[in-house]
Amino acid sequence: MYKPIQVDRENLTIMGVAFPDLATLERTANAIGSNMFEGFEPTEELIRLYLDYKTGKITNTQLLIKLKGIL
Repeated sequence: MYKPIQVDRENLTIMGVAFPDLATLERTANAIGSNMFEGFEPTEELIRLYLDYKTGKITNTQLLIKLKGIL
């Protein structure tokens, strides 16, 4: 079942996670929304991890290691 997530475009946050700009927030919200139709259930931790990866704060390897620890 689809469950909406909290997206605040005025304050540039998704589920409380702050984004650097509206374009990054929109791309992330669209990606998350698409995956939710396939059963993905986002959490604040997963959104933060995705943002860190997409903004270059963590590498592919670090992403996979952290995902393994979460999932």
